[in-house]
Amino acid sequence: MDPGPLKPPTVYFFGTCLIESFFPAAGTAAIRLIEREGVGVKFPAGQSCCGQPAYNSGYPEEARAVARQQIRAFGEEDLPIVVPSGSCAGMMRHHYPALFAGRPEEASAERFARRVVEWSEFMAARLGVRLEDRGEPLTVAWHSSCHALREMRVIAHSKQLIRQLARVELVELARERECCGFGGTFAVKHPAISGAMVNDKIDDILATGAARVLAGDCGCLLNITGAIAHRGLPIRGQHLAEFIWERTHDA
Repeated sequence: MDPGPLKPPTVYFFGTCLIESFFPAAGTAAIRLIEREGVGVKFPAGQSCCGQPAYNSGYPEEARAVARQQIRAFGEEDLPIVVPSGSCAGMMRHHYPALFAGRPEEASAERFARRVVEWSEFMAARLGVRLEDRGEPLTVAWHSSCHALREMRVIAHSKQLIRQLARVELVELARERECCGFGGTFAVKHPAISGAMVNDKIDDILATGAARVLAGDCGCLLNITGAIAHRGLPIRGQHLAEFIWERTHDA
């Protein structure tokens, strides 16, 4: 069943591989911000990858094995599954039903998929969160990941949260709809193309004069911040949840 417009007493949280391995502060912040709104958070210990790397690489059986584990781990309870990644959320919400079409798990995959909601959409649309900015004036740019933009369609929710911060100026990228070049295994299989794409993205960020670039997907952040560091630029990359927690929690 769809998570719906009412505030649930409890939600599940899907941590994502990249948050666990590279951006743990983003996951912690996302959970804290949900809990601050009076919603309990369950974090199933049995969760792992969403299965997208295998799925996109042409290994559907391996992807199904991973997806089955997530469907088991998050149980049959009719609770939202909040995902701090448009990419993982897109895989679970839009591709799990297709992955199991015509198979015994089809119905359970469809039920699971309907419960999936991306984090910024959950905070802005489901919880109606209102933020009080406690930080210093700052100019930021926003990177829209491909899956969040085109598949989950949650960018308006992400920007709504940023624009609630009174002393934060959000400067739009001129080429916002362009990919950063990560694309999961794409960056490994086509490093030269990926490198050119991420440098185009960084040039776009530089043109805004922003001191920080925000995103809702840690894969994009990994690619963008790595390239920024390689170029020796003084721009910090940060997941939206970590940024909001940093600016709104009591010291």
